Amino acid sequence: MPRPSSLPSLLGLLLLLTGLSVLAPPSGTAYDPTGSTVRPAAAQPVQRASSDPRLTRGLFVDPYMPAAKAGKTYRRIGKVAQALWITDYYATPAKAKKAVADYTARAAAAKKTPIMTVYAIPGRDCGLASSGGMPTSGAYQRWVAAVAAGMKGRHAIVVLEPDAVAFMEDPRRPECQDPAPRQRLLTYAAKALHDAGAWVYIDAGHSNWQSPTVMAQRLVKSGIRYARGFSTNIGNFRPTADEISYAKSLNYQLARRKATGKRYLVETARNGVKPSADGFDVCNPLWARLGATPRLQFKGAYDGNVWIKHPGESDGDRNDDQQNCHGGPVSGKWWPQGARRLMAS
Repeated sequence: MPRPSSLPSLLGLLLLLTGLSVLAPPSGTAYDPTGSTVRPAAAQPVQRASSDPRLTRGLFVDPYMPAAKAGKTYRRIGKVAQALWITDYYATPAKAKKAVADYTARAAAAKKTPIMTVYAIPGRDCGLASSGGMPTSGAYQRWVAAVAAGMKGRHAIVVLEPDAVAFMEDPRRPECQDPAPRQRLLTYAAKALHDAGAWVYIDAGHSNWQSPTVMAQRLVKSGIRYARGFSTNIGNFRPTADEISYAKSLNYQLARRKATGKRYLVETARNGVKPSADGFDVCNPLWARLGATPRLQFKGAYDGNVWIKHPGESDGDRNDDQQNCHGGPVSGKWWPQGARRLMAS
């Protein structure tokens, strides 16, 4: 998946059976990086409100995002903060460090909060559309260390490895049967990024995937002690109310396992309407619309809503059933027609 802007490729049959949100390879044309009131967990130092700019600054709107360069027609997307995907497109630690440093420097100059997604764990998608990632555990650790160095002191927000925890022990995916190696790497990454000053949110799938009990067990073993919390609905279409309910249940289960004080983010990029009832229309779905504009809110454990998947960039040209995805181009490519549909009232 050697491309810079990572987009979800939604697999029809798989989603029908399990409700999975699977992220697809990013596009090489999509992005140019150069141009509940609770006590914090023990592993997360308490920060005074006055000491952390993320509590008062808005999220960074990057002018290099494709929608931002697409003209006034797409302002509803282009003028909205979206995450920079740090993937194995930046194949070496040096490249990854530079991309992160450049992006966070632009955010700092704008006095805004940079938001990124780290997405390159080995065996990333368990053999599905976005399989890949770093080739070995050692390579991943070196790469993550460089990513952390690039954002050190920049007060970043990081969504860590979408789908990685939710996929663990999937009986249909032999690549992900043993969760221990992945849990060790997630713990390493969460700690490294936390130590660099990032607010880390380990991805927790969505409300129609794993149960809160299962997800809590996995998150505890995947380094949630080093993270500010978790993210939900990345690349998916679940209503915000459903995700908040799921997150509250998940937080309860985490607290039962002594992982207290965790907060969460909800993706709202394309959840403006309820998903299709039949469950099949999931690749560039005709019914999807933009959801709530990203905003950090800090309402109890709910830190706010974000756009991680970039609206207007295609899910792909065909889904897992080899069916056409409503005329969309290859995964990750900016698609004006799809963007206009998402913006339609």
